[in-house]
Amino acid sequence: MARPLAGLPRRQRLIGLWLLLSGISLFGGATFALWLDTLFQPQGIARLVLWAGCFSGGGTIFLVGLLLERQLFTPLRHLQVQLARLVANPDARDDYPPEGWLRSLGPDLVRVREAWRNDRARLATAHAEGARSAARIRQELETLLQVLETPLLLCDHHRRILLFNQAAEALFEDHASLGLGKRLETLLPATSLQDALGQLPANGAPREVLVPSGERWLRAMLRRVPGSHGETLLTLTDTTAAWTSEMGARAELLDGLPRLRRHGASLTSAADALSALPEGEADMRRRLEGVIEEESQALGRDIEGLAGLVERMQQEGARLVPLWSNDLWASLNERLPADRQITAVGMPAWLKGDAIALLVLLESLLERLRDTLGETPLEGEVCLGNRRVYLDLIWPGAPLTERQLGEWQQRHLASLPLNPRVADVLRQHASDAWSLADGDGEHARLRLPLPAAERVGAPRPATPPRPEFHDFGIAELPAPDAELAARPLRALEVVAFDTETTGLELRRGDTVISIGACRIVNARLLASETFDLYVDPGRPIPPASTAIHGITDDEVTGAPPLSVALPRFRDYVGDAVILAHNAAFDLLALQPPGAGIELDMPVLDTLLISRALDASLDGHDLDTLAERYDLSFPPGTRHTALGDARVTAELWLSLLPRLEARGIDTLEKALALQASALNKEDACTS
Repeated sequence: MARPLAGLPRRQRLIGLWLLLSGISLFGGATFALWLDTLFQPQGIARLVLWAGCFSGGGTIFLVGLLLERQLFTPLRHLQVQLARLVANPDARDDYPPEGWLRSLGPDLVRVREAWRNDRARLATAHAEGARSAARIRQELETLLQVLETPLLLCDHHRRILLFNQAAEALFEDHASLGLGKRLETLLPATSLQDALGQLPANGAPREVLVPSGERWLRAMLRRVPGSHGETLLTLTDTTAAWTSEMGARAELLDGLPRLRRHGASLTSAADALSALPEGEADMRRRLEGVIEEESQALGRDIEGLAGLVERMQQEGARLVPLWSNDLWASLNERLPADRQITAVGMPAWLKGDAIALLVLLESLLERLRDTLGETPLEGEVCLGNRRVYLDLIWPGAPLTERQLGEWQQRHLASLPLNPRVADVLRQHASDAWSLADGDGEHARLRLPLPAAERVGAPRPATPPRPEFHDFGIAELPAPDAELAARPLRALEVVAFDTETTGLELRRGDTVISIGACRIVNARLLASETFDLYVDPGRPIPPASTAIHGITDDEVTGAPPLSVALPRFRDYVGDAVILAHNAAFDLLALQPPGAGIELDMPVLDTLLISRALDASLDGHDLDTLAERYDLSFPPGTRHTALGDARVTAELWLSLLPRLEARGIDTLEKALALQASALNKEDACTS
């Protein structure tokens, strides 16, 4: 929400000056004519000539100004708008054909525009075949990388991210430091990783390093891309479960084995001594029997602990992963004939298991059930127990016998590696199988207890493929530590942002209710790397403000306050330059007194840049500039923070060719141009 600009545009000031001069001339002429008329008292034609002559100066100024405005100045402004639009986008529509005294330029302008477009068309045709082949290869590469379940990162020699796939995006979900052009050390700051990157051989030989990431441990495989400019490929694996097992249950198991040996040795020694004890040594016999009893009890306790450790190891194994029961039933039905489908009932839940082994196991059990029950319809249900999840197959009728279950568990599953038995797969899951009758007396079920997964809620829907996940041109950008002021505008990392507020009186209590931002990297707007957050203002939103941006009190209820939202936004910005339209208002909104977070990076303002480029044109508000540069707001996005930020970013990309045409190609020059158009009144808020 931008504050309306104070002061009149230059054109309106010029029109006002023209009308003022015309009025003064007419008033002066009238006064002079009245004085001469009183002094000489002419009659007839002489009096008419006197008055006409006195009014001629003012009338001439007015008429000449009107003629110039209609025949020259207005056509020049329209021509300027059309040229600015064509520079920003050669395919922009032609809304302002030359008129007035410039009408004769119409055919020439049309010829220049058509020649420009024809040249571009010929170049496009010349490159079409190569581009088509490259596009096909790129599409195949993108598809391959997106479906690959191994997280991948590609970095340049400055350790900026050039590529990441969907698996990496899922691994670093909601991590502000994952993005094109971001520094790898902000995503994975481990010193061991940075040291390994600095020592990689150039021949592509891999190096492996274990990297902490929050509460997880990642195994990173590093390879220098042969023949490249120092690019490095990282493949990541989440080894938290395996590492926890190695350092947890397995370590405890190894620690417990010596105790078992000591207990066994003590029992053997005591038994040998007891057997060799002569008659009459009752006291020694009692002592040896006490040792045997004590060691036997300790051995029993350690064996129970060992059983618990084995169960933990099975649950912590890398093959036992969280499974959503609805997905398990759906996968099982895909393997079954259409007339033997399982009907899932009850509430779905999470469980842990080896998905492939469980599917083969269930398929085998269903085959045995069909042989026993015939074509009886079967249902599947998952019930929550104490630290376990019960997976049940239900049918109308009586429970199975223990003999039947025992025979079934001895059957081999030929489609699994090593041809395991059903009992082996159950043991892998620390499980068993039994059959019981339901309380209604009409149904029975086959129950498999399985480990529970510490997750709640349904799985999130699959993330759609990103519009962009790589940009190899980032490797050609200046080094991250290069002087920012001298960096080319196209090489800047820019974050365009906007805010919506409770009102315009920021110094009288109005505050932020929404922050939206998007990122430009390598002169490319990244459609998916956005920031969109509601902010709790701690006060009611006036209806007049809601009428503009549509945000209600209910929508911001429960949102983080500005003190929490602002650090998140600062993390999103990172090392980027920030961009806004009428930035003074938004910066004041984001940095009220006592905010604690300072946005001290350079600030670009499309309002001031547009004013500096086209000082003679009226209208530098966002709506007028969007119309001028043929930009559009998607339906419902105007006066939303993210929607306005996107159009501001597109406006910046449209202004870039015009700035470069004037030799303004670095940040330092752009800031100087921007400062030349600064009107202090524009930066003031009440």
